[in-house]
Amino acid sequence: MSRQKALIVDDEPDIRELLEITLGRMKLDTCSARNLKEARDCLARERIDLCLTDMRLPDGTGMELVQYIQQRHPQVPVAMITAYGSLDTAINALKAGAFDYLTKPVDLARLRELVNTALRLQAAPAERPVDTRLLGDSPPMKALRRQIEKLARSQAPVYISGESGSGKELVARQIHDLGPRADRPFVPVNCGAIPSELMESEFFGHRKGSFTGAIEDKQGLFQAANGGTLFLDEVADLPLAMQVKLLRAIQEKAVRPVGGQQEIAVDVRILSATHKDLAAEVAAGRFRQDLYYRLNVIEQRVPPLRERREDIGLLADSMLQRLAEGSGQPPRLHPDALEKLRGYRFPGNVRELENILERAYTLCEADAIRASDLRFADAPAATDPVGGSLAQVTDLEDYLETIERTLILQALEETRWNRTAAAQRLGLTFRSMRYRLKKLGLD
Repeated sequence: MSRQKALIVDDEPDIRELLEITLGRMKLDTCSARNLKEARDCLARERIDLCLTDMRLPDGTGMELVQYIQQRHPQVPVAMITAYGSLDTAINALKAGAFDYLTKPVDLARLRELVNTALRLQAAPAERPVDTRLLGDSPPMKALRRQIEKLARSQAPVYISGESGSGKELVARQIHDLGPRADRPFVPVNCGAIPSELMESEFFGHRKGSFTGAIEDKQGLFQAANGGTLFLDEVADLPLAMQVKLLRAIQEKAVRPVGGQQEIAVDVRILSATHKDLAAEVAAGRFRQDLYYRLNVIEQRVPPLRERREDIGLLADSMLQRLAEGSGQPPRLHPDALEKLRGYRFPGNVRELENILERAYTLCEADAIRASDLRFADAPAATDPVGGSLAQVTDLEDYLETIERTLILQALEETRWNRTAAAQRLGLTFRSMRYRLKKLGLD
């Protein structure tokens, strides 16, 4: 079996020799080029599995080579080698389609990690099953799945934007599962659900005795995700002090545990998401601009359910099948129920559809779910809790209680039922939140 081959493009003989020796020890053959022309000639002659290119070349730039390979040899991952401190250059290379980047002087341990990750991408099967929860034949969903396949081939940080309940974590998981880190950990964390005083310990770990209650060393989320993917959900909820520390960890690819003296190198791909407008949070001074640019190298928007209403029937059938597992034939969705679902705005998106169907499945008495079984009146839209005319209000106390229940349930769902985080989101004290949960029978 022939060995895999890497193309090394750099006009400095010492750098080329260092890379050739290192890759040779990794059992890779190499083809070296001093400029763009020689690189293109090598690509035309040889079967290349990986390319490492310097940014500055005598007859052009590494960016031109990235674009050339993207057009002619899209299966070949390209890593850009940039001068230390040229972070903007590295980010531009990732946006242009580079797989990853290295800074000079080249860290050989980091180089080996990058090469191994790139070669795992080459060895991955051409097709993997798409997450069945990312269902839909609508144009927006087909476009989303195509984008996910492209994003999976890169190591660039991706910011996933979209409304609450639209499936941002599913998109993040699919990017991970289709990429070269698929056999490594995928670690999701809800940034709004971690108390601020524990945040540094949760992210970076701590050493025994570093604070009261630290009875043993603890590994942080970055270390737990080492070699894999760290998904920062609701990243806009991070306090400013933590944003500074997160930015350093991402830039340096290293973390320092609380109470520790040494930094620990970590190899983690960062995916992030929030239902808030992150650019607006930056403009308001609540989110650091430098961290925003570091996370938002590539933005992927997840369409809300109202933009793909033609998928509602397919989603509903799949959800009812899942709900009926182990209990026989699932009820079918009557045409009048499907029509009513397609006419609803779904402020809570796919998650809200699932909740509505679960309630209808539990309460319906026939073999088909009718429009009357959907009971939208029991779940008023959280974005418009006081919609409707005054004539519809027959008991003000009951009406206000329904609104309160809806908003509290939405906050709990968005924070994965973390009551402290939900209280913060609603501007309540924890004591007040506990009282309201008890009053509404939600405790």
